[in-house]
Amino acid sequence: MKYIKNINHESVETLSSLVNIQSGQVVSRTLAQNEYVSLTVFAFDKGEEFGTHKSEGDAMVTVLEGKGKFTVDGKEYILNAGETLVMPAGKPHSVYGEEAFKMFLTVVFPVEK
Repeated sequence: MKYIKNINHESVETLSSLVNIQSGQVVSRTLAQNEYVSLTVFAFDKGEEFGTHKSEGDAMVTVLEGKGKFTVDGKEYILNAGETLVMPAGKPHSVYGEEAFKMFLTVVFPVEK
């Protein structure tokens, strides 16, 4: 059984190569999704966005290419390639393509049952 999907196993990969920028779109590839964690690679065209929403888990983004704007609880953060931001669980946040960019998103969900 593979817990991580949509990426070659036992092969050196570049996360940014897993998704392509597409005009007027947000493109994603899910690598893992369960009740504890979500791993997804995204490509945003310039000007594309995810509107304000909340997550039950802590969301950590790492920009792989380009530049993105992340708004967390009303505070704006501009991230460039190689930079990471943690958006705490329960806080409203949004994502906007300042320019075309790619990011890796990890969400860790609470274990409480």
